[in-house]
Amino acid sequence: MKTLIALLLALCTVTAFAADAPKPLRALLICGGCCHDYAGQKKVLSEGIAARANVEWTIVQEDAPAGGDAKDHRISIYEKPGWWKGYDVVLHNECFGAVADNAFIEGIAAAHKAGVPAVMLHCSSHSYRTGTTDEWRMCVGITSRSHEKNRDLLVKVINAEHPVMKGFPAEWKDPADELYKNEKVWPTATPLAQAYGEDTKQDHVCIWVNTYGKARVFTTTLGHSTATMSTPEYLDLVTRGLLWACDKLSDDGTPKAGYGPGGK
Repeated sequence: MKTLIALLLALCTVTAFAADAPKPLRALLICGGCCHDYAGQKKVLSEGIAARANVEWTIVQEDAPAGGDAKDHRISIYEKPGWWKGYDVVLHNECFGAVADNAFIEGIAAAHKAGVPAVMLHCSSHSYRTGTTDEWRMCVGITSRSHEKNRDLLVKVINAEHPVMKGFPAEWKDPADELYKNEKVWPTATPLAQAYGEDTKQDHVCIWVNTYGKARVFTTTLGHSTATMSTPEYLDLVTRGLLWACDKLSDDGTPKAGYGPGGK
């Protein structure tokens, strides 16, 4: 009888622990457009981040129809009311710079203004730049409309105490990438790292965090190639940025309990 009671108590403890264990973050990855290997990048990002954090992915890749101009295509999920509902974070990795419909652009940004955390990678910060509304630019945190030639970049940390950069190398070489030019750093943005522009002869912020409405936003303009995104430094960086955006990153730069790999 004592053995049976002990087994029942142990079972109840395990069941209670399982019920209290943090659920994986529900992440929506939206990708597509011109100029990049989105088929390869979505695999690298989803698998690389899932190996580092307790994240489950829904992936939407949508390119322009055959014969269309990829730069002005409107991703169809954004046309649906409440497209962001059911997700804890949205990772944007898209390249549609010629979309000029302000209402459409503001409809995307509205999800984050209402509080849905966001991660913006590379060309996402150049997307929707044709529109006259500033909502997407304010959401991203830095206005940029052009970049320098593809080359290796020396990335230097300028805010080593921020949790996203805690313990990160003071500088590292980012292979075969594009340095996006900063036109305006919005006052809600906090720069974390930068690289030197050979054309402009000045530094440009390439990693930062931002507050937009009720949401935390992490952005890096790094990540042109799949090879770049495959590096441990890049995957570590984006994983930390995603966890920070969801308030699941500890001050020392490690995942909060339950949000490390395998729910650790």
